[in-house]
Amino acid sequence: MTPFFEDPFFRQFFGDEFQRQFEVPKERREQSLGSGVIVDASGLIITNNHVVEKADEIKVLLGDKREFKGKVVGTDPKTDIAVVKIEAKGLPTIPMGDSDKLQVGEYVLAIGNPFGLNQTVTMGIVSAVGRANVGIAEYEDFIQTDAAINPGNSGGALVNVRGELVGINTAIVSQSGGYMGVGFAVPSNMAKSVMDNLVKSGKVTRGWLGVSIQEVTPELAKQFALTEARGTVVTDVLENSPAARAGLQQGDVIVSYDGKPVENPGSLRNHVAQTVVGKKVKVGAIRDKKEKEFEVMIVEQPKDIGRKDEEGSAVAPYPDVSTAMAGIEVRDLTPDQIRRLGLAKADKGVVITRIEPGSTATEAGLREGDLIVELNRQAVKSVKDYNRLAAKIGKQDTVLLLVNRQGRNTYFAIKP
Repeated sequence: MTPFFEDPFFRQFFGDEFQRQFEVPKERREQSLGSGVIVDASGLIITNNHVVEKADEIKVLLGDKREFKGKVVGTDPKTDIAVVKIEAKGLPTIPMGDSDKLQVGEYVLAIGNPFGLNQTVTMGIVSAVGRANVGIAEYEDFIQTDAAINPGNSGGALVNVRGELVGINTAIVSQSGGYMGVGFAVPSNMAKSVMDNLVKSGKVTRGWLGVSIQEVTPELAKQFALTEARGTVVTDVLENSPAARAGLQQGDVIVSYDGKPVENPGSLRNHVAQTVVGKKVKVGAIRDKKEKEFEVMIVEQPKDIGRKDEEGSAVAPYPDVSTAMAGIEVRDLTPDQIRRLGLAKADKGVVITRIEPGSTATEAGLREGDLIVELNRQAVKSVKDYNRLAAKIGKQDTVLLLVNRQGRNTYFAIKP
C-alpha cells in the first residue's frame, strides 16, 4: 500500500473501488446446521450425507450443551446417509424401530434443529410409505410425513409413539423453502443397514440380481395376462448374472422377493440392494400366466453395471391399415446404426426411422432410433420378420413391443 491511497485528494478522483482492487481478498467460511441421532453409546451418530458433505470441520452440540468435534466414519450419497463419530462414553441412545411395520396414519414425531432451534419436536402422521422416484437420492424408499420438517431438521429422528427410531428426516417438498406438509425420511431399516456397512468397512456393499426392470402399467398387465398392475417386468437379464444362473428370463414379471411382495421396480431394487452378499433368496415370478419360483444366490453389486438410414437397407413403410403400428417406419439394423445408437454388435432388431406425429406410437413414448426387438413376444431380427408379425395385428389389437433404447430394453403397450 502507498500513502497515496490514504490521500483524500487522490481518493476523490479514483474512489474507494480503485483501492479495493489492490487489497488481498479475505477467505470466506460458510456454516450450516443440521441434526443427527445418537445410535450407540460410544458416540456413533446417524445423519444425512448432505449435512456433512464437503465439511472441513464438524461440531456436535448435545442436548446437555456439551460440544464435541465430529469425525466422519463414512458416507453413502446413494441413500443420503452418513455416520459421524464423537469421542464420548455413556451417551443416551435411541432404540431402533422396525420401519417395515409402519402403517399409514400412524403418529410420528420429528425431532431436530430447525432454524437453529435445538431439540425441537413436531408431531404428525405417516402420510405414505415406500415413496420412490422423488429425485432426492438414488435408492429411495421414503416415509412421507406431515410432521413439520424445516431447514435444519435434516438428519434428525423420526420417532414412533413408542420412542423408537423409524426414520431419518431428509427432505421436504416446498415452494417457499419452509414447511408445507410434505416431508420425507429414510426408513430406519435402510439407515441401519447402511450404517452397519460404513462402520464395518467404510463403504456400502450392495446385493446384485443382474436384471433390467420396468414398471407394470395397466396396459402391460393386460398384455402379460396379469390380474393386477403390480410387480416389475424383467426387460433384460445380464449374462453370467445371478438372475441368469437361476433361470430368470426376459419377460418374466417378478412379484415377490425373499418372501416379500414386490410392488414396483423401486421396491425390488431396494430389497436386492439390502440383501447380504452370498445369501440365497427365493424370487417369485409369473411366466406365461404361470407362477414360478427361482432360487438366486445374491452377489456383490459390480462397480459399473451399465451397458454402455443407410443405402441398400430394407425398409418397412407406414402400414396402410389403421392398426396400433400405423405411423411407424422401420429399417434393418446396419453396422453404422449400431455405432450411432450405442448398441452392442450382438443386438438384433429393426430401427424406427420415422414416426408419424400424433400417432399412437408417439403417444406411447416410442422415438426415432428405437430398436424393436420383439413384437407381441415374438423375436424381430429383420424387416421381413417385422412385416410378417405386423400383418397379423388386428385393427383393435393392443401391441406389445420390446424396444432397445441405447442399450436398455423397455416394454411398450401400443393401443390402436
